[in-house]
Amino acid sequence: MKERDYLEQADKLMERIKRGAFLTVKADSIVNTMTIGWATIGYIWQRPVFMVAVRDSRYTFTLLEKTDNFTVTIPAGDQQNQAVAFCGTKSGRDFDKFKECNLLLKRSRCTESPIVDISGIHYECRIVYKSAMDNAFLDSDLEKLYPQKDYHTLYFGEILATYETE
Repeated sequence: MKERDYLEQADKLMERIKRGAFLTVKADSIVNTMTIGWATIGYIWQRPVFMVAVRDSRYTFTLLEKTDNFTVTIPAGDQQNQAVAFCGTKSGRDFDKFKECNLLLKRSRCTESPIVDISGIHYECRIVYKSAMDNAFLDSDLEKLYPQKDYHTLYFGEILATYETE
């Protein structure tokens, strides 16, 4: 495992996130992962932050509301594309995504939420702020992304560790 700077190769990583990354959360004894395609990495409140957006209707939202941490695994290459697609279209309420996709978990270094044990970049985060969205868009085109009014909650996670596994 190679330790990484949280912004190293940020442009490349954001391009990969657009195609899908795993957001993994553990609350109590329940672990779920979902695919994210929207996120941001930056520096706010004098700390490195990874912000993820989760719709309130998602099973992962229920878990995030019960914990203070999450991990993001950005797959290397395209070998996990089928798992990314499955985890982005099926709910953890109905499926054991890890079993269905033959994904293994690995204990993280700093958070209770584990990482997905695949080649890629891993971020371990502690939630420091959350904000529920509503229909206060200043650009009306953005409102069109929410025809069901199923808005996201934004979770800002302080990045506690960033590393790469092969």
